[in-house]
Amino acid sequence: MVKARTSAAELVATGHVRINGARETSPGHAVKIGDVLTIALDRTVRVLKVTGFNERRGDAASARVLYEELGVRN
Repeated sequence: MVKARTSAAELVATGHVRINGARETSPGHAVKIGDVLTIALDRTVRVLKVTGFNERRGDAASARVLYEELGVRN
């Protein structure tokens, strides 16, 4: 959703991320397959379900197959 880990950590720390409906405030919180993430970003809210993990960091295209988009709200 964002390009850098620091940007992702900032989203979590400022309360823009929910995991399974609960607001997350710790950037190091573990995420499991099946978890539903709700992310408020750039005036939209995206709801994603985690479907897998990569062993190594990859590009955006390889990341897109690791989650299912459940919805986008403006």
